[in-house]
Amino acid sequence: MNIQKQLGQRIRELRKLRGLSQEELAEKIDIAINTMSNIERGNAFMTAPTLEKIIEILKVTPSELFTFEKEEKKIDLYKYILIKIDIIKNDMEKLKILKKFIDAIT
Repeated sequence: MNIQKQLGQRIRELRKLRGLSQEELAEKIDIAINTMSNIERGNAFMTAPTLEKIIEILKVTPSELFTFEKEEKKIDLYKYILIKIDIIKNDMEKLKILKKFIDAIT
């Protein structure tokens, strides 16, 4: 598989991990949704400014974006959990439920 396809798949994984649709990411980086789709499918490459915006919006380092090994999945899962915790940080009831769950598994 070529780097363009690997990068596209990686962007798709990270986008989904962040809970963004293709349309939302395309809007945030100011490109057409069909361009975003082509990038994720590996049918198009992006300009350097677009790449920089993707890195910024997905909150990753360039090395994280260009890491294609399966080992990265554990880090992605951890980041996903942190993102979800951040979403519920102001909901005391959900935080109490989460605390009970964490106490039960640790």
